[in-house]
Amino acid sequence: MTRTSLVAVALLVGLVVASSATFIVGEADQVIITQFGDPIGAPIAEPGLHFKVPFVQQANYFDKRFLEWDGSPNQVPTRDKRFIWVDTYARWRIVDPLLFFQRLRDERGAQSRLDDILDGETRNAVARYDLIELVRNSNRNRDDIPIEAEEEEVILNIIEKGRESVSREILERAAGRTADLGIVLLDLRIKRINYVDEVQRDVFARMIAERQRIAELYRSEGQGEAARIRGERERDLQRIQSEAFKAAEELRGTADAEATDIYAAAYGRDAEFFSFTRSLETYEKTLDAGTTLIMDTDSEFLRFLQRPR
Repeated sequence: MTRTSLVAVALLVGLVVASSATFIVGEADQVIITQFGDPIGAPIAEPGLHFKVPFVQQANYFDKRFLEWDGSPNQVPTRDKRFIWVDTYARWRIVDPLLFFQRLRDERGAQSRLDDILDGETRNAVARYDLIELVRNSNRNRDDIPIEAEEEEVILNIIEKGRESVSREILERAAGRTADLGIVLLDLRIKRINYVDEVQRDVFARMIAERQRIAELYRSEGQGEAARIRGERERDLQRIQSEAFKAAEELRGTADAEATDIYAAAYGRDAEFFSFTRSLETYEKTLDAGTTLIMDTDSEFLRFLQRPR
């Protein structure tokens, strides 16, 4: 082997040893050094370049940041025997990497342990409360109830805890069980609650019935209002017609009186001429080109025809 080859091999070995003897800690990392699988020394959380015994010691990295736990939906019975699907999520963080490594080894082990703890506490909490406690956060304000609904004597279910309080209770109970795992639970929320098929059909039927009841209430109110408007319209129409009939009759009476006065005045001036004009009006109204009359010669109707002036 030539001198150049020996130098190249020495450099390569030196690089391998140097890379095995150093490790970099990032801003979001914390490191536990293990030797033959056992932790050595205190956790390293300060960012920068650090050293270890090459090939013997190993750097185990853990995240400083908030980590996510997303549970699987579980079918759980409530205290009032309603089966529902409950889907939860939580946020957690590694606060003692050495204890975390000793108890759980890595994040996969932590996720598995959290599945057992959080799912179990969620089941226990759901089983302690009625369904209404899990779907509502607070009691409904009476001021938010429509007046029509109050008249129907709607009875509101009074809740003691509410969804947020139940979530906090799950978090507190689960936090007591994770205290010796080197992690801390930061938050837990019920992401979604869904009914199983049987309960869902029952709930939808109740919702439909409630909407139909309210629709009937508004419909009956509308029909009553329509009847009131029709009654007022008929009343106003009768009043207007009666007033118009009264005015027409008054005008007709006035006109008849004036006509009578005119006829009387005309008759008073020349009774014979008045009788003549009235007869002509009668002839005009009763006779036409096709009319044939057969009358006695003494008929008053023919008086002016026989003796014209």
